[in-house]
Amino acid sequence: MNDLAQRLAQALPEIRAGADAADSDGKFPVASVRALADSGLLGLTLPTDVGGLGGGPVDLVEAVSAVAAACGSTSMIYLMHLSAAMVTAAAEPPDGGDELVAGMADGSTLATLAFSEKGSRSHFWAPVSRAVAADGRVTIGADKSWVTSASSADVYITSVLAPDAKAPTESDLYAVPRTTPGVTIAGRFDGLGLRGNDSAPVRLDVEIAEGARLGGGGAGFGLMMQVVLPWFSLGNAAVSLGLAQAALDGAIAHASGSRFEHLDSSLSDLPTIRAYLAKAWTDLAAHKALLRETAAKVAAPDDSTMLAVLGTKAGCNEATLRITETALRVTGGAGFSKQVGIDRPYRDARAGFVMAPTADALFDFTGRALCGMDLF
Repeated sequence: MNDLAQRLAQALPEIRAGADAADSDGKFPVASVRALADSGLLGLTLPTDVGGLGGGPVDLVEAVSAVAAACGSTSMIYLMHLSAAMVTAAAEPPDGGDELVAGMADGSTLATLAFSEKGSRSHFWAPVSRAVAADGRVTIGADKSWVTSASSADVYITSVLAPDAKAPTESDLYAVPRTTPGVTIAGRFDGLGLRGNDSAPVRLDVEIAEGARLGGGGAGFGLMMQVVLPWFSLGNAAVSLGLAQAALDGAIAHASGSRFEHLDSSLSDLPTIRAYLAKAWTDLAAHKALLRETAAKVAAPDDSTMLAVLGTKAGCNEATLRITETALRVTGGAGFSKQVGIDRPYRDARAGFVMAPTADALFDFTGRALCGMDLF
């Protein structure tokens, strides 16, 4: 996209301005999400014929990384919206699907995913709740473990076992408006990082029209694997690397500017400090290259795409743990406080590794794929 940089330049100042408050107060960054909508970025990857910008996987990586470097909480809200929007556009529900996707594109409808459940935990692809269908209506009873933007999204894209399912992979996806009677949000998020992303457990005891289903009966697993997994994994890796970049930039600035007055030298005069920074930089540069290559594979899939998708999220998540740890080591006591700005990306970066599908699960899947074994 030729104008992506311009749109980011429009949105990022507002996002940076609200980042500290979102973290310290644990409040949903309303102004930051509005800035994404006003710049058109909530429709980044949706087709132009529905009002989107027509961006691809490479654009997603660039935009989400930039937003994450400014505010981790906003980047996760953004990623969940884009992931929900992409799967909705791929299989529009017959009841108002065109209007729903158009709202996601122009920013008037904020979307999110409601997949993970208490019974299947981080195995988001395997809901244990089951839809009950009768007379053109569907009843859903489900405990969704963590839903980003739980109190702020306009619509949840939620997973449930198909009515006649005989295996965990026989599932359906439905568009459930947050205001549907029977939606209960359990409190507000108070976590280690991503504190403004409004993530909370959601109980669904709802009845909706069968026409709210995305795709045909039993298509949910395929949509999760073929659409949600590659787009979400790319974006999650981009969030991680954006946070790593923010932490590394802060560490470099601190090492270059902090001085030992009695020695008339700076922290960066120490070879050990320079070596730590150099190792972190090469780690980040290598994983940025991996992420760009994987984004290109998602844009033009081949037989190696799924392997790349699985390994890239896990690799970038783990690299970011190393890089932010190095940033804290280099900045020392100053970094442990809030004055350097390392603390927020350091804490936010811990989320990607444990976010479903977890990095450990993905490393296992990647190993299975490398050994020619079935993933499920």
